[in-house]
Amino acid sequence: MEYVKLGQTNFDVSRITFGAMELGGGNAFGNGIDRWEVKSDEDNIKLLRTAFENGVTTFDTAEIYGAGHSEFFVGKALREIRKECVIATKISSHHLRPADVRTAVMQSLFRLNTDYIDLYYIHSPSKEIPIEDTMHALNQLKESGMIRAIGVSNFSLEQLKEALQFGRIDAIQPEYNLLQRDIERDLMRFCHDNAISVMSYNSIAKGILTGIFHLGGREVNDFRRNRPLFQPENMQKTKALILALKEIADAHSATLSQIAINWLFHQKGLTSAIIGTQNEKHFLENLKAVDIVLSDEEVARLDVVSKQVLSTLQL
Repeated sequence: MEYVKLGQTNFDVSRITFGAMELGGGNAFGNGIDRWEVKSDEDNIKLLRTAFENGVTTFDTAEIYGAGHSEFFVGKALREIRKECVIATKISSHHLRPADVRTAVMQSLFRLNTDYIDLYYIHSPSKEIPIEDTMHALNQLKESGMIRAIGVSNFSLEQLKEALQFGRIDAIQPEYNLLQRDIERDLMRFCHDNAISVMSYNSIAKGILTGIFHLGGREVNDFRRNRPLFQPENMQKTKALILALKEIADAHSATLSQIAINWLFHQKGLTSAIIGTQNEKHFLENLKAVDIVLSDEEVARLDVVSKQVLSTLQL
């Protein structure tokens, strides 16, 4: 595993972050849309410990994942190794009023079984609550030592710049993968130039980049069937990228997921790729993405094929 500094903080994060959304079952405000089947508490706690034992020091969760259940898993699994880990969680946009921020962080601290949070994100921007008010409350938490760094998630460049007027932002968590590259237009460069870490989520496009749907014969029979990328016309068009991934993966005796994740590490400004699963075998396979060495030609080929495919999609 490799480790890199988070923003302008004095601590490092692992190049792969364990994403714990699935462990809680998904988004508590998703009305059943973004829900995963959850394995036993024992299995998920064991998986978190296995991740740590294999070099992962950074764990990402949120108060809305399973209505706090994900935070509970993370806290229980990492209790004995807390000081060796970086725990990131997120405050919901429902709780961004200054009066609610302290309550939300106290509840997260309780579920995580810790007295500080390393990285505390605003999960998504609010249209009603001024960012100045929220940042003021977060700055107070940082000064008190309850949180070590402030991050934002799902923010546009304009929203990030506005937040920066009221305090230091050390990380942003955007959706980023070979099939979702909007942040390359302006956000990625800005973050690189301003020492803001980019922590990508949905790093394998909710499973498309694993090849299981195009090459493995698996049907889309869960919430993903309603997502634009999973519509039949788009699935057909993305096959060219899957075939390119497979050819490169075969050359490296690797999986498609490993190649897709490794490609992220070649993108200037990317700090850590968030990978979430409840499948221990798949997670351990994905960790090996850090060790793969892609040639410049292979990285360039994926870049070209990805852009060609994206130009044809109906999103």
